[in-house]
Amino acid sequence: MAGRLAALLAVVAVIGLLPRLTRTDPALTILHARYADRPPTAETLDAIRADTGLDGGPLHVLGGWLGGLLRGDLGTSWVSGQPVAPDAISALGVSLTLMGVSLAVALLTAAALAARTLRRGARSRIVTAGAGTGAAVLAALPEFLIAAVLAAVVAVRLDWLPALGWGTPAQAVLPALAMGIPAGALLGRLLDDALPAAFAEPWARAATAAGLPGHRTARHALRRTLPGLLPQLGMVVVGLTGGAVAVETLYAVPGLGSTALAAALAQDLPVLQACVLILLVLGTAAGLAARLTTRALLGPALHDDALPVLVPPAARARRSLIAGALLLAALFAAVTAAGLLRDPLHIDAAARLAGPSAAHPFGTDSLGRDILARLGHGAARTVLTAVAVSAATLLIGLVVGAVRAGALTETANALPAILTGLVVAGVAGPGPWGAAAAVTAVAWAPLAAHTSALHAQERAAPHLAAARALGAGPLHLLRRHLLPGVLPPVARHAVLRVPAIALALASLGFLGLGTAPPSPEWGRMLSENLPYAERAPWSVLAPAAALAALGALAVLTAAAVRGAGSGKRGGGGVVGVGVEASPTRSGGRTP
Repeated sequence: MAGRLAALLAVVAVIGLLPRLTRTDPALTILHARYADRPPTAETLDAIRADTGLDGGPLHVLGGWLGGLLRGDLGTSWVSGQPVAPDAISALGVSLTLMGVSLAVALLTAAALAARTLRRGARSRIVTAGAGTGAAVLAALPEFLIAAVLAAVVAVRLDWLPALGWGTPAQAVLPALAMGIPAGALLGRLLDDALPAAFAEPWARAATAAGLPGHRTARHALRRTLPGLLPQLGMVVVGLTGGAVAVETLYAVPGLGSTALAAALAQDLPVLQACVLILLVLGTAAGLAARLTTRALLGPALHDDALPVLVPPAARARRSLIAGALLLAALFAAVTAAGLLRDPLHIDAAARLAGPSAAHPFGTDSLGRDILARLGHGAARTVLTAVAVSAATLLIGLVVGAVRAGALTETANALPAILTGLVVAGVAGPGPWGAAAAVTAVAWAPLAAHTSALHAQERAAPHLAAARALGAGPLHLLRRHLLPGVLPPVARHAVLRVPAIALALASLGFLGLGTAPPSPEWGRMLSENLPYAERAPWSVLAPAAALAALGALAVLTAAAVRGAGSGKRGGGGVVGVGVEASPTRSGGRTP
């Protein structure tokens, strides 16, 4: 708790010092917000500073805010002059309601994606992954793209549900679907990745031999795999509450994410501090709840070195899987090469929003630029940057998760990437490096939580206690026992997040915090052409399909490589989703 409190205060202090870090004058911001017609004279700015307490310097302002917080006062908005607490609490209520509905959608989506594996395991068949590629495609779809399509088709074209506003149950359906489907795809992929190892344990075979019903076996398999997934569920809860900035803005939902973004753009620091404080408290509560539930599910085995390690059966790569990965990679490379031969900046005003043709195979955008050209030139920038950031987040997540810095992980997860991008861009200036640093600063948190959960279970395995008793040192334990159990599933998790990282980078670029226009970038293409989606759907489908193909290609390639490696070791069966069987992770697990 001391670490969580220190991390919370550090983040709040950084936000309180934001005007000094960004070298801007809050008094000038307040003047433009309240009195747009007044000239910024020295006397006017001094009067605003005296009225808002800014004349004492940033440390004085921060100390006053912390003192008010101890009295239950969240401060007064610099822009509206009204107390912050009522609006912040109202936004929290909206976000929690939307989060609850979105979480229900996410859990249903995850259950549907893992249903095939559960059925096969309950029938005592060889269990392999069934949700990998489908979940990767769904997880790669941008939330704001799903939101825009649902609004255009369901709300506008079919007139089934309202597209804007908040206050009725019907108005929560479309935002919940837009937020819940990608989150559920991620959870479903992780669940489907862990279930085969649970069904391969001796207790499952004993249950089948004893004639226990299949649904009971499936229920116990779920309980066996949930401890490793609960931290991710906590991350999803916080992300659905404060990270859905684009969806809340598109549907005019007055939630916590959109409120924090508006406050950050206006430099209304009291409102921003209140929103971030609420998100941090929520992140801490979700993290603690996940830890307590994990301990309750695992019981004494977690501390008695009696928890068996989940080791899935060996698998062999299917030819169809390898062929699919090669075909998708070849198609991806061909489209990129064809786009690189074209000029992505050439504007043909006479061909604005033109459909696919021989001259423009993928059509043109709202300015008449060739979409194929922008897609090909944006591939290197988008994919390479996303892969580099994913590698950095994987490394950070492994290190932080191994040392079990839960306070730091929960704090980073509670901060939306867009909000972090505003701070980083204000300090270092806008640009691609600042956007990459901003996404890296928060995107490692889910990987660290996953690492921490798996690391705790690995350390509780009986073979690890035996290895220590035989004199194995920390380096040997790490290299031969801990890393083989933790690294593969966390690495697959990182691969699944590559399209999401690419989209986060693009979102910062759309706000002017990343790569400047007119540089081609997939996310920028989505944002720029989204208003024309109904008239020219090809302008949106091309970058969306590229992101989905990137996610599917990553999962197919990882599965093919893993299956090929397993096949060389002599494993049988079809492609699985677990860790390759190594000499220290198979059979009797000799230390």
